[in-house]
Amino acid sequence: MDSLELVKTKLLFKLARRRNWGNSHTAFDNLKKGFKPREHLLVKRAAEELIKENLLFKKPTGYGLHVSLNHKRAPEIKQMIYELLGIKVD
Repeated sequence: MDSLELVKTKLLFKLARRRNWGNSHTAFDNLKKGFKPREHLLVKRAAEELIKENLLFKKPTGYGLHVSLNHKRAPEIKQMIYELLGIKVD
């Protein structure tokens, strides 16, 4: 399994666990929390790809970029988390 795909799935799980769907968003800079320092650049790259794939919404604010999960693609996101991590998300 590609490490980038694993990091992308872990990011999706982190946001799903926090229930950051739609209008509930978190700071882009906070996405790297919980990952090892050597993975921080990979996390940034993974998040940027998730935005391009339309799995994450971006919300520019006056105090920085925020992101949330695309609630319209929830079944696909939950399936991806279950297949790669083996964790069922509500």
